[in-house]
Amino acid sequence: MSQPVGLSAVLGAAALGGCAFLAPGTTPEQRAPRALRGASQAPQGAAFGSAAPSALLGAGVAAAAVTACRAAAVKKKGVKVVHGKEIPWNLFTPKAPYQAKVVPNQKHPQTLTEDTGDANWETTHVTFDHDGKVPYIEGQSIGVIAPGPDKKGETPARIRLYSIASSAVGDDETSKTVSLCVKRVVEVDGKFANREVGEDKPDKAGTAFPENKVYRGVCSNHICDLSVGDDVMITGPTGAEMLLPEDPEANIVMLATGTGIAPMRAYCRYLFNDKVAAEGDGRKFKGLAWLFMGVPYSKSLLYDDEHQEYISKYPDQFRYDYAISREQKNAAGQKMYIQTKMAEYAEELWELMQDEKTHIYMCGLKGMESGMAECFTPIAEKYGKDWAEFAKAMKKADRYHVEVY
Repeated sequence: MSQPVGLSAVLGAAALGGCAFLAPGTTPEQRAPRALRGASQAPQGAAFGSAAPSALLGAGVAAAAVTACRAAAVKKKGVKVVHGKEIPWNLFTPKAPYQAKVVPNQKHPQTLTEDTGDANWETTHVTFDHDGKVPYIEGQSIGVIAPGPDKKGETPARIRLYSIASSAVGDDETSKTVSLCVKRVVEVDGKFANREVGEDKPDKAGTAFPENKVYRGVCSNHICDLSVGDDVMITGPTGAEMLLPEDPEANIVMLATGTGIAPMRAYCRYLFNDKVAAEGDGRKFKGLAWLFMGVPYSKSLLYDDEHQEYISKYPDQFRYDYAISREQKNAAGQKMYIQTKMAEYAEELWELMQDEKTHIYMCGLKGMESGMAECFTPIAEKYGKDWAEFAKAMKKADRYHVEVY
């Protein structure tokens, strides 16, 4: 049995602003991230504040309902409203993916890391041309569908989501490309194996373990083995947890382990690199962006050249600290993880978090939040506060953003 539709609900659906993202063919300036986030909010009509006589609630309301439902149907596909703004959402799905193409990236080689001797040493930066058909904003993800079979024998393989590592205009600032930062998953003689002894062949980087049982992640190896000109099936965009705040004076504290750097790179490209973001709509970032990155080896640092460039150009607005766990130790002789590095700045970070304009972003391996608790529980107690409650309040205020895997 269908339920009656309230007038405010009907009109509210119809009152949503125009599409926040722009169709292919518009200029890069028009596709700037701020334009993507800049959809008009629903207008507050006088009718919402007054009680309409029942005599007025007849054919006119029915007509409004039909119009609103049609509008909602149009809006529903490819759009999600987040905090009153429309963002692109699942324009392409696993059943109807978009066929993108791998293109050269003048900024980065495909392999970002150096061989450390570990089986899974390689991390790649791969760029896909989507011809402007897959608009996205910083902090979102796209899905990749590998040909398969996956570990369950499915062909094609199940979709895997990856955080986007480029700003909304792409590394080439044409709004027609999207880049990913992907670690090749390789496990030797572990619990799982999809290659028996003698079956493992050299990957694109030349790494192979023919004398061992090997597990290779289906989608990560598919992506890392792609070459320029190859087709790739993608879905999305999706994700609203990691979106940047609107306020240009916000402070952005970023914590990343490994390929969790992907959304942070997208933020930094937008805040410090893109001409469109800096000039196209007159916006200029006025806050502080502070990045903490954790990796096992210095050979595993990702986008370090870009970070050093931001330090050089914006010393008052960009700070960068890294924790290299297998090479560095703190003053107590402990391995240097993100939380131990942050502990060196605990007082300063605690003070920064008291500012309502400060946002925390975490992306990487599970356990990062426990590391935050380890770092900030003592300092919170020092000032008479409970860290768990403080973090909960930040989450409620949409200032604490976590994406772990």
